[in-house]
Amino acid sequence: MTHRSRLAILLLDLPPAHHAAGRSFWSAATGHPVEPDAADEKWSSLGSFADGFHLEVQRTGEGTPPRWHVDIETDDIPAEVARLEGLGARRLADMGSFWQLTDPAGLVFCVVGIQTGEEFERHAATWP
Repeated sequence: MTHRSRLAILLLDLPPAHHAAGRSFWSAATGHPVEPDAADEKWSSLGSFADGFHLEVQRTGEGTPPRWHVDIETDDIPAEVARLEGLGARRLADMGSFWQLTDPAGLVFCVVGIQTGEEFERHAATWP
């Protein structure tokens, strides 16, 4: 059975001490206004860029270093995790509704369900 996935979201993970300044900087640097998430104060969006690629800002907890991470969205999380493991990824944490993994160099990324709707339909790759 086939499934689909795409690199969809770049997240800026910022601990509380850096959150406001980092969010403001990237808003000014990209020319995209910050759109806070009304349902969760830890999240903000800087919107959609090329091919529906989104830039999001996440306020993390104390002790998490400032970092970037990407989300791969898919219509079949278990199949995409297995595909990526076959390419050298390692499971880091089952987050309930998504998986946190690392690439062969140790960089963190997540495999999530479809979050971008129309952009997913237009830009997702199909995998056997």
